[in-house]
Amino acid sequence: MGVSIPVPEPHAGELTAWRHAFGDPLADRVPPHITLLPPHPLPPREADRARRHLAETAGRTAPFEVHLRGTATFRPVSPVVFVQVTHGISECELLQAAVRTGPLVRELAFPYHPHVTVAHDVPEDDLDRAETTLRDWEAAFPVTGFSLYEHGTDGVWRPREHFVFGG
Repeated sequence: MGVSIPVPEPHAGELTAWRHAFGDPLADRVPPHITLLPPHPLPPREADRARRHLAETAGRTAPFEVHLRGTATFRPVSPVVFVQVTHGISECELLQAAVRTGPLVRELAFPYHPHVTVAHDVPEDDLDRAETTLRDWEAAFPVTGFSLYEHGTDGVWRPREHFVFGG
């Protein structure tokens, strides 16, 4: 399971199309999103407790605006190009910290950095092309909740439940 802020349409469709154009095999498997809790297994006995925790966290959170603009990369550490969150960063940081408490306490492999991946594990030329092509791309949208995703055995991320902000 994982927890993310879904990127809404029409932006999600556009970013998925770009991800296809850059040759990313995950384009149809992972919908555009801002990760709050990276994927990890959740024992079935913890599922109800985790859902209650997510509902309580959402209930204490006020809606906020996100602005995505330009590209950056995690290279050379990780072969990823992403669209940057330029407004809403602190809100994403606070939200992910709240999500990763209680039954969902997890250590992160890397420091948290809100972003939307547009190319991952593709050849360097395609990473370069993604970084250059989308350097002026931008979108803004209100964030009114987050979603719990399940990673299927087929490798597809599917939203299972949406938690609406209460503040």
